[in-house]
Amino acid sequence: MSITAHDISQHLGQISSEAPSGPAEVLNCAQDMPSRLDWPLSIATVAELLGVSTHTLRYYERIGLVRVQRDSSGYRSYDRTALARVNFITRLRMSDMPIRDIQRYVALVEEGDSSVPARLEILLNQRDRVRQQIADLQLSLAVIDYKVTTYGGNCSD
Repeated sequence: MSITAHDISQHLGQISSEAPSGPAEVLNCAQDMPSRLDWPLSIATVAELLGVSTHTLRYYERIGLVRVQRDSSGYRSYDRTALARVNFITRLRMSDMPIRDIQRYVALVEEGDSSVPARLEILLNQRDRVRQQIADLQLSLAVIDYKVTTYGGNCSD
């Protein structure tokens, strides 16, 4: 059975929407990654799986958000931990979290368990921003729906 990039993307999307099952940090969590891949993954494969450019992945590595091993030829080799971290960073960026906040969060993760309260504060603040964005978008959708019905359109899902 062949696994496609679409299958992996769906799986990663499901993983990111689930809460961690213990004290393990989601940023470093690799146990939920698909096991039927030819590990390690190339930068092109990771870019395709996560819907980001190879330039973005190189940038994340350059600024210290993720550590990526190199193979014997010098090519980047993403293991499960690196893939999980990039997936998490990608979700944070989708929520408009600034790179500097993600850098701070990653630095705190590297400090260990003593930084959990500070990490929690960062995530709670970002969650509040995301909730406000969702509320703003829901209001925008309501206004658009109103206009659609004004012009005789249908707003049924």
